[in-house]
Amino acid sequence: MNRPTQRLLIAAALVLSSGLALASPEQKIRAALKEIAPDLKVTNIQASPIKGLYEVMAGTDLMYITADGRHFISGHIVDLKTREDLTEPRLSEARKRLIDGIGENEMVVFGDKDAEHTITVFTDIECGYCRKLHSQIADYEKEGIRVRYLFFPRAGKGSPAYDEAVSVWCAGDDEARRTAMTKAKAGESIASKTCDNPVEEHMALGADLGLRGTPAIITDSGEMIPGYVEPKRLAAQLNGQSGG
Repeated sequence: MNRPTQRLLIAAALVLSSGLALASPEQKIRAALKEIAPDLKVTNIQASPIKGLYEVMAGTDLMYITADGRHFISGHIVDLKTREDLTEPRLSEARKRLIDGIGENEMVVFGDKDAEHTITVFTDIECGYCRKLHSQIADYEKEGIRVRYLFFPRAGKGSPAYDEAVSVWCAGDDEARRTAMTKAKAGESIASKTCDNPVEEHMALGADLGLRGTPAIITDSGEMIPGYVEPKRLAAQLNGQSGG
């Protein structure tokens, strides 16, 4: 390598090093993540409640990274003085944003629009506790809870639960879908139908939210409640009580 070329390479390295040193924390974090996870879609970076630590949101995944982009922390930040979980509200915001991205015209909805609370439930028609929840749909309505269903057949596309979900959606108008859902949840046979449907979109959203099972309840504030919760207890929880 001749001396002019060598000097040029050294100068270029110094410029790059200087640029990285002067980069903002967000730029350093993005550069670090791009190097180790180039396919990660970062949606937001902002300062966390802890000085020198930044909150990085990728969909509904939240992580904390130091300002230099070197150290990564996974978990929740809790204020020990107030005992407040400072991470959960941010996760709830992300869940709510994703749920709000699906219109009610792509859900099967039970209950009054003027209900005090609206929950969104990822459901699998073959799931026992999903069926138990639906068998009490009138009780949830009495407690002021409106239920919006999204489909999440756990066995995946092509499974009986998936085919049932498609048949429920393709049953007809909103009322026909509610009737088909109730029959299917009760173990009754329904007409097998196909049409354009949002089932795969619902499944993809559930995967983005990190669902592990059904039913999975998302409250109107974006909080996730895994599993079945009986009507009165859920109402108490939604009203900010212990529910015990």
